[in-house]
Amino acid sequence: MRALSLALNNMKRGKGAAVSLFILIFIAALLLNVGSTIMIKTGTFYQDKVEELHDAHVNIVMNRDHFKQPYADFLASYSGVKETDKEDIILLPLAAFRYDQSDLSIRTTVLNADGDRTVAPLKLVEKQDSVQGEAIYLPYGLKIAGYKLGDPFTLSFQNKKYTYHVAGFFESTLMGTTHLAMIKFYLPDAAYHQLYKELGSEYSGVLMSAVFQDSKQAETMLDDYNEKFPTSNESSDPSFWGGDMQMAESSTMTVDIVAMILVAFAGVMVLVSLIVIKFRITNSIEDGMVNIGILKAMGYTSRQILGSMILQFLLIAAVASLGGIAVSYAVLPAFGGIISQLTGLLWQGSSHVAVDLISLLAVILLVLLVAQLSAKRIRKLPPVAALRGGIQTHNFKRNVFPLDQTKGGLQVLLACKNILANKRQSLMIAVIITAITFASVFSSVLYYNIAKDKTTFFQLLGTETPNVGIQLQAGQSSEQLLTKLADMKGVEKVGIQDMVTMTIEGQLVTVDFADDFNKLEVNTIYEGRYPKYDNEIVVTGGLAKRLGKTVGDTIQVSVGKTSQPFLITGLKQSLNTGKNGASMVLAGVQQLMPGHQGLSINVYLDGIDNAEFMRSVEKEYGSVIQSVTDVDENLETQSGVYVSALFSVMVVILMITILVVTMILFLVIQTTIRKRKKDLGISKALGYTTFQLMTQITLSFLPIILTGVLVGGVLGGLYTSPILRMLLFDAGASKTEFIVKPPFIAMLCTGILILAYLVSMLVSRRIKRITPYGLITE
Repeated sequence: MRALSLALNNMKRGKGAAVSLFILIFIAALLLNVGSTIMIKTGTFYQDKVEELHDAHVNIVMNRDHFKQPYADFLASYSGVKETDKEDIILLPLAAFRYDQSDLSIRTTVLNADGDRTVAPLKLVEKQDSVQGEAIYLPYGLKIAGYKLGDPFTLSFQNKKYTYHVAGFFESTLMGTTHLAMIKFYLPDAAYHQLYKELGSEYSGVLMSAVFQDSKQAETMLDDYNEKFPTSNESSDPSFWGGDMQMAESSTMTVDIVAMILVAFAGVMVLVSLIVIKFRITNSIEDGMVNIGILKAMGYTSRQILGSMILQFLLIAAVASLGGIAVSYAVLPAFGGIISQLTGLLWQGSSHVAVDLISLLAVILLVLLVAQLSAKRIRKLPPVAALRGGIQTHNFKRNVFPLDQTKGGLQVLLACKNILANKRQSLMIAVIITAITFASVFSSVLYYNIAKDKTTFFQLLGTETPNVGIQLQAGQSSEQLLTKLADMKGVEKVGIQDMVTMTIEGQLVTVDFADDFNKLEVNTIYEGRYPKYDNEIVVTGGLAKRLGKTVGDTIQVSVGKTSQPFLITGLKQSLNTGKNGASMVLAGVQQLMPGHQGLSINVYLDGIDNAEFMRSVEKEYGSVIQSVTDVDENLETQSGVYVSALFSVMVVILMITILVVTMILFLVIQTTIRKRKKDLGISKALGYTTFQLMTQITLSFLPIILTGVLVGGVLGGLYTSPILRMLLFDAGASKTEFIVKPPFIAMLCTGILILAYLVSMLVSRRIKRITPYGLITE
């Protein structure tokens, strides 16, 4: 009880310091809990969803005419498979519908909502019992894209439009978003058979699903399937598609990065809190030395005094941590919304007691350790020495910067003397300012590269940036249309760019191809060059590492039973294809798939509005075109979720930076004024004004803050790009150079320095209350 009483008394006497520490630990616990929860939840998010929805780990889709029973037998007998299902579907090689603000063309499957299925049964997260006209059930990802219950939904296929009304939304781990180039819809039985009748058996398909006992066992199935059945792929069936959990999980990359940044910044905040605790205890012992001696003389043991000192910080840490953890439950739904946007799956917030306890214990144990080490001096302090203010023998320090011998302004010299007289305090401030400046620069650079100058962002994704994208109908000649488009008004250049699935050295790989890579605006090559000839290929750095290959080596590329060697001319990076991507010229694809041509055309405009050009194209060539997309608008919309996520992180970090600078300077300057109260009163008696003394104290901190800001800014500028590369390496980023603008960093650092100056001057106004008369009458 004695220790508790002393602890509470200490907290009452230092309310400002206690509140500052409370806020720091509160923020640290909040960020730590949010970041850790997101990292843990996203790590198992898809697996949890598969179990919740009883969804498939692997889906394979193909045209009915290409299906053979051994394909289904292979899935059923594959190692680790506990359940399979096969379902007849309507399969559209390329259908278009409105997505956000533009038309999107994608492989589409239509399922019978009333059909019997054991895997991925239809479970609606929202529904409307009656709608006007024919009903359709959409993936939850389209609800996020703007569709609502009762809205009309038009599916375009081969110049025909099929209009329905949204009657509900469902979740799907593999076929619920546009990320994996396949999406599925459900129609009621009558509408399903009506559509099947209109389209004919030519568009009848088969959907095969496999559920594994362990999701990791599913990672090799598609590769093994392709090796077992080399003719069952896009070379013989343009509608063929395969997807697995590994492909789907790549969509949470952005959220993982955000979570890692939050956890890292939480670590910075915990470090700041520990440094502040060390500072507070050291100063408490020095300021309260006589009181400690009195307590020992009154019979208090060293353990009781030490316990009271530690207990006050433990109480603050415990209450602040619990508060931060509680508030994290209110913050997490915002991040859940971002995850839903990226995955097309509903994020359901739930309790995370284990993470809460780990965050709480981590903070409390660190505070206990630092407090214990910082306060151990009390044990060695005899009562007599404590009553003498801690002086046991003579204690004379060297007089640095003697005023009668050193040249310079008086205010500057006094400030320098104060800095050297408080070396540990100066080091503490420098370390804290360095850490938060680095964090601010890091988040700002990341945001700049995602929101302002998207060049690096598109290089990371491997996404080309034409103004308009045109998708041809199957069977149409892309080369003929290419020539006609090139002659249209306002067209700068046009090019074919499409993708196909191939096998490279036994690995199933997504190969993007173009008629001429020199036409592309986004260069993803980081070593070597793009292919020029029909025997050349570029592979992602991750794939090259897996195969043990590099530039100049030869690899075997196969489609079906056709196989040829290709020379690696370059290495590229792409988060979209990660470790399973490659690039070839169209002529190279035709070596393996004779007669194959791309159906996607990139159009780059100059001096003409996108909408005007799109209207002209649809008017002149609408009979051969599947869809026309405003790519500029599409990319802006799709990148919006990344921008909002990283903008939130940047704002949080900058706001916390402002808060930390303010609280640290408040704490340190308040302590300095209290310790130097007598000196400041004497200085006023000698004729110094309040403003001069305020300036003196501010100048004593500015060099330290300037040093911290410069070190943090330089480290941020030099190491932000390498750290981001390291974070993104496993996802497919090999040698990305993020754009770092020195003027931008200089402006940010200047802002922190100006903030520090203003806060220092404002806090130093407390000197105004000190008067010589007040010191005499105390």
